[in-house]
Amino acid sequence: MKIDFEKNKIEALVAMSPENRFYLTDFPSSFGCAVLTEKEKIFITDTRYSEAAKAIQETFKIVTIKSGEKLHELLAGEFKRLGIENVGYEDSFMTVSSFKNLKDGLKDFKLKGISDYLSELRSIKTEEERQRIATAQEIAEEAFKKVRRNIKVGMSEREVYAELVWESLRTGADGMSFDPIVAFGENSAKPHHNQPTERRLEKKDIILIDFGVKHKGYCSDMTRTFSLGPVANELQVIYDIVLKAQEYALKHIKAGMTGHEADALAREYIKSNGYGEQFGHSLGHGIGINVHEMPRIADKSKCILKEGMVITCEPGIYLEGLGGVRIEDMVVVTESGIINMTYCDKILEL
Repeated sequence: MKIDFEKNKIEALVAMSPENRFYLTDFPSSFGCAVLTEKEKIFITDTRYSEAAKAIQETFKIVTIKSGEKLHELLAGEFKRLGIENVGYEDSFMTVSSFKNLKDGLKDFKLKGISDYLSELRSIKTEEERQRIATAQEIAEEAFKKVRRNIKVGMSEREVYAELVWESLRTGADGMSFDPIVAFGENSAKPHHNQPTERRLEKKDIILIDFGVKHKGYCSDMTRTFSLGPVANELQVIYDIVLKAQEYALKHIKAGMTGHEADALAREYIKSNGYGEQFGHSLGHGIGINVHEMPRIADKSKCILKEGMVITCEPGIYLEGLGGVRIEDMVVVTESGIINMTYCDKILEL
């Protein structure tokens, strides 16, 4: 990526959040600070990571904080050495306390918030980023298919959850994008049923699984809804509506439209079939280093979709006490439409 220092009226960019730090360095760590200037790049960390950080030493100057030293004092020293006056910082990441420390430590410099700029920059994925996401999705689908084949009546949500995590890691995932959602029957009517229970699967139940994995720092995300036997008639009805709503949205989403316009493609179809009130969440979101990034594909979103963005398309209908349906694919936005990165079938009854 290339930072536009002139556009942002800064001479240095400071990233302390794990996500932006990784984005700028491609080096994972729980502590550190990435500094980019037009003259050089600096990575400040502690002794836990200083040895491993040598992997990025060709592009970054590595500075190790010693016992008793303060991060902001080191930053100030580097800025003075480089003759820098205007510093960009992550205003959305900072707490009141951390901002006070930053402002006090860099009182001789002018600070400017650039979180929105970094979010916009990260929203458009490079070819390498898209490949990492695609590989994460390939791993997820392989794991999902193995787990789905082994689901049996009598298994609990917790057991399927454990199998999904195990198979994902065994298949090659570096970790999970988020805590998987495994919901049986009436629990699938809760869009974020984040805690699997001892609820045991019955043949008539609808099953909703929403999960993703990480590969080289990047996430995947998908949802499939299915059953082992015939489900209640209304669940079959809403499954067909959700599937058609998604198909219509995927056919028409393209660069240049707003998040609101993309969301409306599926939302209006669901509304026209009488289930508008039962589709309470947004159609989708950007995905990358975080499972939820810009842009927002939502009813009120003014975000403009741009070529190279990776987003989800996940309409859903949820009927309290009966069950819910969500179908989620992950796609790349192009000028002429989308490229679907999700290949897993969308069959309701196995």
